[in-house]
Amino acid sequence: MAVNEACPLTIGILAHVDGGKTTLTEQMLFKAGAVRSLGRVDDGSAHTDFMDFERRRGISVRAASALLEWRGVKIYIIDTPGHSDFSAEVQRAVRAMDLAVIVVSAVEGVQSQTELIWRSIDKMGIPALFFINKTDRVGADVKSVMAEIGELTGTAPRLIDLEDKESLAETLAEYDDVALEKYFDEGAGAFSKDELDTLLRDSFYARKLIPALCGAALKGEGVEPLLELLAQLAKAQDAAGPLSGVVFKVEHNPSLGRVAHLRLFSGTLKNRDSVRNVTMGREEKVTQIREVLGSKEKDKGSLCAGEVGAVYGLTGTVSGDIIGDPSYVPPVAEIAAPVLRVKVTPAEPSQYPALVAALSELSAEDPLLDVIWEKESRELLVRVTGLLQIEILQTLLAERFGLEAALGEPMVVYKERPLKRAHGYVEYTMPKPCWAVMDFEIEPLPLGTGVVFESTVANDKIYTRYQAQVRQTIPEALRQGPKGWEVTDVRIRLVGGEHHTVHTHPLDFMLATPMGIMDGLVASGTELLEPMQKFRLTFPEEASGRLIGEIVAMRGTFDSPVVRKGSFMMEGLLPVASSMDFPLRVASLTGGRGTLSTTAAGYAPCPPGEGFEVPYRGVSPLDRAKYILYKRGALGA
Repeated sequence: MAVNEACPLTIGILAHVDGGKTTLTEQMLFKAGAVRSLGRVDDGSAHTDFMDFERRRGISVRAASALLEWRGVKIYIIDTPGHSDFSAEVQRAVRAMDLAVIVVSAVEGVQSQTELIWRSIDKMGIPALFFINKTDRVGADVKSVMAEIGELTGTAPRLIDLEDKESLAETLAEYDDVALEKYFDEGAGAFSKDELDTLLRDSFYARKLIPALCGAALKGEGVEPLLELLAQLAKAQDAAGPLSGVVFKVEHNPSLGRVAHLRLFSGTLKNRDSVRNVTMGREEKVTQIREVLGSKEKDKGSLCAGEVGAVYGLTGTVSGDIIGDPSYVPPVAEIAAPVLRVKVTPAEPSQYPALVAALSELSAEDPLLDVIWEKESRELLVRVTGLLQIEILQTLLAERFGLEAALGEPMVVYKERPLKRAHGYVEYTMPKPCWAVMDFEIEPLPLGTGVVFESTVANDKIYTRYQAQVRQTIPEALRQGPKGWEVTDVRIRLVGGEHHTVHTHPLDFMLATPMGIMDGLVASGTELLEPMQKFRLTFPEEASGRLIGEIVAMRGTFDSPVVRKGSFMMEGLLPVASSMDFPLRVASLTGGRGTLSTTAAGYAPCPPGEGFEVPYRGVSPLDRAKYILYKRGALGA
């Protein structure tokens, strides 16, 4: 079949941990001639696992990009971590992809992280194909895995063989009425290569067709058919459109500073161009553009639509930022959230400034790595997604920054939700000059909804620009509720209030908003929410009693166990707070024959007696007089 040679393609390789995605990436690079030697995960030579920690542990921690060329088509590969602790990397990388290659083991089948990956790309409308890996292993069952993929996606996957024109034409004709009529009337021979090529791309990008291929990446089996299919799926890019791209990864180059890994969706970008970071609302100037293969780079000088490169000079840019026109960039599909926080203590008190600076740099690379400085207690806290991330954080501080830091016991990050509808009222009219009066209606929303802000106040009561300030301040106002945790799943409706044409200062409504909202939250009362995780557990029958007892003791819920491939399998939900050490206990409870995988599953109400409150950080809006003085700069805090 003819290929679309002028069109670059950006793909993501995604999988559950140990699915074989990095091995597949290495084989693709080797077969395409992009690397001279075949890298291996087990001996630390993988080209896309170039961090020392990744090589030692044999796992991917950060997304890595690489480039190959197959039949004249440039294929940019983003290799993503498979461990659930690093789902934030996957979340950011997915936005940069034209399509996703989801790797599924022919032995283990669809797993919890597979489900999470599919939900995220499905929400964003990104098409996917499946590579069923490890077909050479004992216990491989392609037919069963195909059925699981169909159950997951809601669409039966189709095995694609580009060399079998008869089968290909029959398959593709099913997704086009005109083609189907032609196939029945004239047969497969009536279709030209160009027609089949067009049918393939159209049905794939319309997300009607979910292709599947089989192979064994470790042996290189099935890799070339995958490359052939990807070359066929290359599509036209909008080089003439406005500049539009997304930063899916940020790193620090020891000699050149911050480097932003950018996928360009539209337009062109050259050295010395000034660009608009619309996320941060600032202009920045490009100093250098390079092409990337794992840890290696070479000067490129420009990027065209569809290409991926390392861009230098964007010193204020962090992972997830949009450059240029945001309309071309897919929205974020949130699949990761920090559910733990740890106290970070340097070996010497004098190292606190260096430690804060190091953590700030790491948070630019991972914005979900929320750094909190507790002024009153002089504690440095960091929010993380899992225990493995804590280990990596400590390693990075030591190896990259030369800082020996102690990380305390992880603490679960709870949230709050209002209990009932209530009103919050604020009159900020003293000390003059100031004037901001607001009446908020606050009510709980279903779990997982997030925060909704509305206003029914007319412009003559509160100017539109002041209402925009209220909207802008809502995240700050909800960062800490009456119990000290972030407030979520709430509707805040501005239903009344007034400004003053003389006395209202431009920032009065921003100062007053947290006081009014906190007043409403106190009136409503709040409930604690705790983070949950979905688990999938496989185990021998004789261990079922012990495991069920453990799960019940952890306040977990589960479906009835089912027999799958000779073992029992159980799925359910566990509170993070009670199950952090469960992965370590599974081995002893099952005699080393059990496997456990987990993914984030949002938040649920805490049962009575569970969870705990924390003190308000800083000056609480409930202490109105002190809060006003603090916000007006008249009080050091």
